[in-house]
Amino acid sequence: MPALAHLVASRSAPADPQLSNPWFTEIHFLTSYPGTLLNRDDAGFAKRLPFGGAVRTRISSQCLKRHWRTYQGEHGIAAIEVDGNTVPMSIRSRRTFERYVFKPLIDDDGVDEAVASAITNTLLSELLGKSEKAKAKSEAKGEDQVDATKFTAGRTGQVTVLGRPEVDYLLREARALAAESPDAQSAATNVKARIKEISKNLDALRLAMGLDAALFGRMITSDHLARGDAAVHVAHAFTVHEESTETDYFSAVDDLLSTEEVEALGSGHIGNVELTSGLFYGYVVVDVPLLVSNLEGCQRSDWQTADRSLSAEVVRRLVHVVSRVSPGAKLGSTAPYAYAHMVLAESGTAQPRTLANAFLKPVAQRPDLVKNAYLAVASYLTDIDAMYGTAERRKLAALGPVDALEVVSPAGDRGSLGETAAWAAEQVRAG
Repeated sequence: MPALAHLVASRSAPADPQLSNPWFTEIHFLTSYPGTLLNRDDAGFAKRLPFGGAVRTRISSQCLKRHWRTYQGEHGIAAIEVDGNTVPMSIRSRRTFERYVFKPLIDDDGVDEAVASAITNTLLSELLGKSEKAKAKSEAKGEDQVDATKFTAGRTGQVTVLGRPEVDYLLREARALAAESPDAQSAATNVKARIKEISKNLDALRLAMGLDAALFGRMITSDHLARGDAAVHVAHAFTVHEESTETDYFSAVDDLLSTEEVEALGSGHIGNVELTSGLFYGYVVVDVPLLVSNLEGCQRSDWQTADRSLSAEVVRRLVHVVSRVSPGAKLGSTAPYAYAHMVLAESGTAQPRTLANAFLKPVAQRPDLVKNAYLAVASYLTDIDAMYGTAERRKLAALGPVDALEVVSPAGDRGSLGETAAWAAEQVRAG
């Protein structure tokens, strides 16, 4: 059976909690950005991280993952096809039920708004409300149960992550319930009467959570939807040196003012913004058995006998996107696009370990920042290998003073980015 038909929620094929037959793919990368503001905090400043006694500029893992999973260009994860069909992604929104259940019932089917609202909100509260354990605890405390009336036209209080197959199935169920429900009260009653059957069918859906949820996970507290553990772990990226920032003072000229008015009044607007530059270290780990389990619906311990073609393609594309896809803040004023200087892929059975500690002491930015960073990586890996042994296979793609990385990966183990990505994919197939 093709891999496309096997992407399932982890509830229908629970992952083995034991790390039997472990296999990990690690991706380390160094990317330089000049004059940007890649990821801002609540005050509009660059995110920061204290590390090794020095403050570094930081890019959050959430920011990185969003840009990687939504990228639509060449090698994009969202564009993976199997047997001519694009593997569906998830829908992340507070308005999923409103947009894909409530509105179609009214606009396409002409269902009475009160009935549509009762069906949508009851489905929402039953599927995304408290779990049975939490409900029992609430009852013991005398607290109210989740009330469908607290939802307005299918909107949730926080972003939910639902796979498109799940949403399509719920719309079909909602239409069937609407056909047999003359009023809002009976609609709510009918939903509750069938929720166990609906839950069972959701469990059996293929491609249930969406590809990105299978990679990056989703948190669900309800008993009726499957929680997905993330198979791809992403660290916050940070500068290998101390932060480098500049306050950019800018002005905007009012084109309709006369020359005299401009001279008298100055610009139409003035402001300032923080800009940063830096060489960032990023780190990604793929738990290959869990990835295969999430994509193929098998037990984690059975990953080596499962079809791994889709998992291998995911890893191949992941190497490309982490190397090429940049966070997209302030596009118009900073053009924050850059490719990685170095991409090191590792594969093996040992517990993953970050190379962030190669930069525990901030790297000197002069006379050659990239070479100094390469030397820090090489020195740290040499020490790690001497202490723990070399348990990983490695493939390196790099530009610039690559001779500084000779101890990391001899010339014969280097390649282009495409060759490194293909190598990482082959490790998944052969693992």
